[in-house]
Amino acid sequence: MLISRTFVLLVAFTALAFSACSDDDDHAAPPPRVEVEVDDDGAVTFVVDGRETLSTRGAPPVARSFDENVRFAVGQWEFSRDNEIETDLSTVTDIREVDDTTVIDFASEDGALEATLTVSHPAPGRYSTMRLELTAGDAASLSLPVRCDADSGFHGFGGQYHKTDQRGEAFRLFVSEQGLGRDPNLPILPVNGGTYTTYFPMPYFVDPRGFGALVDTAARVEVDLCNDTRNVAWFEEIDGEDLVMVVFHGPTVPDVIEQLGDVVGRPIEPPEWAYDLWIGAQAGVAEPMPGAGSAGIRAEAARLRAADIPAGVLWVQDWSGIRINFDGGSGVQYRWEADTELYPDLAELIAELRDDGFRFLSYANPFIDRDRDFRFYPEMSAGGLLIRNQAGEDYDFIAPNGFSSLPDFTNPDAVDYVKGFLRKMVVEYGMDGWMADFGEWAPTDAVYADGSDPFERHNLYPIDWNAVSREVMDEVRPDGDWVVFARAGWTGIHRYSMIHWIGDQETDWSTTDGLPTVVPAMLNLGLSGIPYVTHDIAGFSASVAEPSTKELFQRWTELGAFTPIMRTHEGADKFNNWSWEKDAETTAHFRRFARIHQALKPELLEWSAIAATTSLPILRHLMLEFPDDATSRTISDQFMLGDELLVAPVVSEGATSRDVYLPPGDWYHVWTGERVAGGRSIAVDAPIGSPPVFSLGRDRPDLRQID
Repeated sequence: MLISRTFVLLVAFTALAFSACSDDDDHAAPPPRVEVEVDDDGAVTFVVDGRETLSTRGAPPVARSFDENVRFAVGQWEFSRDNEIETDLSTVTDIREVDDTTVIDFASEDGALEATLTVSHPAPGRYSTMRLELTAGDAASLSLPVRCDADSGFHGFGGQYHKTDQRGEAFRLFVSEQGLGRDPNLPILPVNGGTYTTYFPMPYFVDPRGFGALVDTAARVEVDLCNDTRNVAWFEEIDGEDLVMVVFHGPTVPDVIEQLGDVVGRPIEPPEWAYDLWIGAQAGVAEPMPGAGSAGIRAEAARLRAADIPAGVLWVQDWSGIRINFDGGSGVQYRWEADTELYPDLAELIAELRDDGFRFLSYANPFIDRDRDFRFYPEMSAGGLLIRNQAGEDYDFIAPNGFSSLPDFTNPDAVDYVKGFLRKMVVEYGMDGWMADFGEWAPTDAVYADGSDPFERHNLYPIDWNAVSREVMDEVRPDGDWVVFARAGWTGIHRYSMIHWIGDQETDWSTTDGLPTVVPAMLNLGLSGIPYVTHDIAGFSASVAEPSTKELFQRWTELGAFTPIMRTHEGADKFNNWSWEKDAETTAHFRRFARIHQALKPELLEWSAIAATTSLPILRHLMLEFPDDATSRTISDQFMLGDELLVAPVVSEGATSRDVYLPPGDWYHVWTGERVAGGRSIAVDAPIGSPPVFSLGRDRPDLRQID
């Protein structure tokens, strides 16, 4: 293919940018040389320092028209198409330069449909981010191809649970419930979920060779990652006005993540105490007495101190009341006020716990319960603060607590109403933050005060919900002495959120929704610009799984000790699930790993500070630290904690060993001190209490000696 024109773009670094790379400008890396090649068939190829990176070669853009069918059940959506017509935009009618862009005009073969692809030139500065923007008439969807070659990889896409490199896969990116069990042999609806259903999807990927791209939209995106017969990856935006792809040129994966953060924002850094152990304490665990309330929390705090467990945070879901879930598990009431029967002295309790060294976190979600004798629904309905249906009435739908609605966060009065109650949680009760749960259920046919497209507002709703928490905390705790941790997300939540947890895993070992899914989900969030992550020790859902076992709790604890935020959850079946105080052996095991986590706190704080300015995750994919090692790119069940510790958790029931891949380097087995040469896979003994953990370049007797 002849190249009809090539323009060369030199990207200059500012002095300030150089200082971020090196204390000595003379030793800073030179700025990358970025070239953009445009072929005579309209294909665009980026060349960075002489190497081709992202390219649209291999197929022309595509426009589609179709009638779409939508099915909804329990926070999940299914879409199907009728009368689909696919049109290749295969004819290039013009290529020209306009101001700081190159514009490529396309048409269908018969000339009936015209489209334009605009390629932006990068502005001088730290990074060479560029944009591709495809526009075309009234098409229901637009698709851009990305070339696949032998070394192409597609990592990221938000919270994905089965692996990190999605090459060869095709799936939808749309905010939804993850699903319970996620059994591939069962239908997705009503509750099962599928391989790619996720609370936090994101139309973004990073290639291990050091470049990536983001489809910058609130609309649904469907991807086909080299599964297409034309050997290209497709990025299809559904019902958006145009398709905008932001291209990150790296030249390394950490650079791409930092460039992503410059575009979408970065989570605020958690306070120092967030890296202490968190204990879920719904009215206590060891004394399963419904109604224990304040007494149960006090008893839990006393047990932790008596057991010499270094807990610094209690997070209490049931502060607003207890509810039985549809599956029989224990849930909470969906309101933003204390249950005065369970917690008649909540402010006093929180102050007392603070004096004893515990921070207090609670729970909130945006559901507005219709059928309970709470104040919120009638007040918000009377004020026009709820989302509306097509008939202009309050939109009610079946939620986990029965019939509920949602605040219309496009209405400033609704925002003020909700903020008033969240503010009270901090100012009057003294809470240090909360779990900002849910945000995935906004109906796709709702009517909003600002006229938003309901499909796009659906994906943005988690951002709206988390923005309310952030605004309140910035107002009442401007020093950053607070924590909010969220579940749902979409592109741009980064600038409002702090910590994300990966959602409701089953309390089992299943590869589709249990313990083995935790590491891939955290890795993908980290690659997607979310550096502060956590998970439930030992899972949550009980609708498919049996109650958690002692072995599962211990293995999940071992993983938790080596993740940024170590946090327990009693789970839905809280009275039957295993927990830290069930027997002396479990207590000793839990205490030891809680102390290990505490010993890592100085390093966690160092890595946390780096993440705040670069988005580099604390829990890292191996390829971030070993970019030249091809095998590291393929690993989804191990991770680096910072730049030194390699962790390979045991996630199979009954296993007492596992294979571990050690990248090139000198490694030290943390529990034995044995030196092991890397660049190979080895079998490692891993009885309970000795999960495979290796330190790069030095022995760690400080961790080995903790008991």
